[in-house]
Amino acid sequence: MADQPDKSEKTEEPTEHKLEEAHKKGDVAKSQEVTTWFMILASALMFSIMAPFVAINLMGQLKVIIGSADQFQMQGAGIRVLFDGLAGTVLVTILVPLALMALFAVAANLIQHKPVWSFEPIVPKFSKISPLAGAKRMFSSQSLVNFSKGVLNLSAVGGVIFIIMWAERDRLETMMTLDPWLILGNFQILGIKVFVATLAIVTIVAVSDFMYQRHQWWEKQKMTIKEVRDEHKSMEGDPQIKQKIRQIRSEKSRKRMMAAVPEATVVITNPPHFAVALKYDKDMNAPICVAKGADAVAFRIRTLAGENDVPIVENPPLARALFASVELDETVPTEHFRAVAQVIGYVMQLKNKSTWRSQ
Repeated sequence: MADQPDKSEKTEEPTEHKLEEAHKKGDVAKSQEVTTWFMILASALMFSIMAPFVAINLMGQLKVIIGSADQFQMQGAGIRVLFDGLAGTVLVTILVPLALMALFAVAANLIQHKPVWSFEPIVPKFSKISPLAGAKRMFSSQSLVNFSKGVLNLSAVGGVIFIIMWAERDRLETMMTLDPWLILGNFQILGIKVFVATLAIVTIVAVSDFMYQRHQWWEKQKMTIKEVRDEHKSMEGDPQIKQKIRQIRSEKSRKRMMAAVPEATVVITNPPHFAVALKYDKDMNAPICVAKGADAVAFRIRTLAGENDVPIVENPPLARALFASVELDETVPTEHFRAVAQVIGYVMQLKNKSTWRSQ
């Protein structure tokens, strides 16, 4: 428990990644009271819509059985015939409500959060069977809230049912003296009143509890500043490692660039600040930049050019313009074609003169 951050340290809003991870683990904001509301609603619908149909069918089946009780054979096939008709009604009475309750239970969860497929909540954990952990959960603030909520629900619903039944006490006294059909109708009316009143109370409880559970879940998902930084590092990479990678790449690029200087046609400089090495031959559409640099890098380019007899031409305006507008292995921009052509033409003339003299 000492490794768990203090709640007061969780000052940062949860990131999308944190929320997604919580969802994958099945940790979502959910109120059991909302599920209870849907179960009561399903029960109310079944009672108001299906109860008369089921009661009539069941009563018809029982009337036949009771009226012809002396004619049934209670052996072998006779028992099957006796219960064939009754079995269909009983199955409808059981299976349809179960299916409707299951459908409403799924709807209750989907309304509160998107679908969750996770085995994390059912994975065996020592904390789930530890007596000490169980005692802490039993006497935690959350358990106290749940207990208080249960007592409040029971008291509110019980009070509503008592008020409705007390108001209908005269009808209840005379109900047993009525015809069975009238008893069924009166019983359905009372049941609907109870369900409506119960739903009204549970609606308030469900909405309040959902807001509370959502708030508690959100507070639990909040992160400390360290957690945010650690997540950023894991998602984006350690800044120090990224800086080291950039340095390695820059160094490799510089070495490759310096290796291309001896093959350059000309180096245009603005001593001592800039140096741009260009390469051109008759098979190229335009000169390309094979190296460029400022200050120390420019000095290194000039040194290599001098050591390898690459012509160096001082042209500060052109050197500054090329340094700002052309990248490595790119052709010279069209707006600089004329100035570069003049420099390369001048260099070619010098080479031709040097070749003629050597002959």
